[in-house]
Amino acid sequence: MAVDWIGFGYAVLLAAGGAMGYVRKGSKTSLVAGLIFGSVAGYGAYCVTHDPRDVKISLFSAFLLTIVMGVRFKRSKKLMPAGLIAGISLLMILRLVFMLL
Repeated sequence: MAVDWIGFGYAVLLAAGGAMGYVRKGSKTSLVAGLIFGSVAGYGAYCVTHDPRDVKISLFSAFLLTIVMGVRFKRSKKLMPAGLIAGISLLMILRLVFMLL
C-alpha cells in the first residue's frame, strides 16, 4: 500500500494557503475555505492511500476548486492565488484520471 504523498501535499497546500490568506488579508473566508478543502483533499488522499482506485473524493474536490478558482482567475487576471490553485487543481485532476487508466 503506497501512501499518496502528492495528495497529502496538495491538501497541506490548500490549508496553508487558506491560513496565509487569513494572516495577510484577514480573510476569514479564505481560512474556512482553505481548511475545509484541505480537509476534504486530505481525506481523499487517505482514501487513495487505502485503495488507489477510490479517487472520487479527491477528484471532486480538485474539480470544484479548478472551476471556482478558474472563474476567479478569469475575472481578476491575478495569478496569486486563484490562477495558481486552479492550475495545481487541474494537474491533480489529470494525475487522478491517469491513475485510473
